Amino acid sequence: MSRRGSPENLARPPGPQARAVRTPPYGRYIGLLAVVVVVALTIAVALTSSNGATGIAPGEAVPPFAAPLASGTLNGDVNVATRANEGSAGKTPACVVRGAGVLNVCALYERGPVVLALFVNAGSCPAVLGDMQALAGDFPGVSFAAVAIKGERRSLRRLVLARGLSNVAVGFDADGVLVSMYRLASCPQLTFVLPGGIVQSRALLSRPPLGTLRARVGELVAAAKARGWKAPA
Repeated sequence: MSRRGSPENLARPPGPQARAVRTPPYGRYIGLLAVVVVVALTIAVALTSSNGATGIAPGEAVPPFAAPLASGTLNGDVNVATRANEGSAGKTPACVVRGAGVLNVCALYERGPVVLALFVNAGSCPAVLGDMQALAGDFPGVSFAAVAIKGERRSLRRLVLARGLSNVAVGFDADGVLVSMYRLASCPQLTFVLPGGIVQSRALLSRPPLGTLRARVGELVAAAKARGWKAPA
C-alpha cells in the first residue's frame, strides 16, 4: 500500500491511473456490471484452485496484510510482504505498516481476538457488516474488521456511512490479492483469529444468523482467555 507524500509507508504502488473521460450517464452502470463480473470471476477462480475453498484452517496463521481503509485518503494496493523489498508484495513488511488510514491485521491480533470478514460490496453480501456492528459492543477487546474485494471505493465509502460502521474497520483490496491468500470460498467469509494471529476455528462461508455469529465470537473469546488473554473490563 502506498501513501502519497509519506515514503515511510510505501509498499505496493497502485497501478497506472486511467485518464478521465466524459461518458454518458449509462456508462456508470456498465462499469458497475463490469466490476461485478470481474469479482465473480475472481471468486470462481478461488473456488476451483488447488489451495482449497474452505478458508484458512484452524491452527494456521493468517497471512499478514496492510490495507487502505475504505474511508481514508491512503491509496495503493494491499501490502502482503513478509520481509523488506519483496517485489510486488511490498517494499516494507506488511506488519510494520501502521498509521492513520491503515487496516493492519497484525496490529489487530496483537491487541486481542479478531473477527475478519472478506466480502464483495454487492447484493446481500455486505449485510454481515451490520451484524458485526451490532455485536461489537458486547465483546470488548475483540476487533471486528472487514475487507472489500475489488469493486469501487466510492460506493464502499457510502456503505460504511449508510450502515454506521463505527465499530467495524473496513479496508479495501483493489486488486483482490487476499482472495487466494485467505482461500476465499464465498461471500461473505468470516475468519476467527486468536491473539497472535492463529485461526481459532473453521471459517464461516456465508452470512450466519446473528445468534450463530454471537456464539462463534463467544467461543473465540473463551479460547483466547484459555491462552492467557484478558478482555478489558
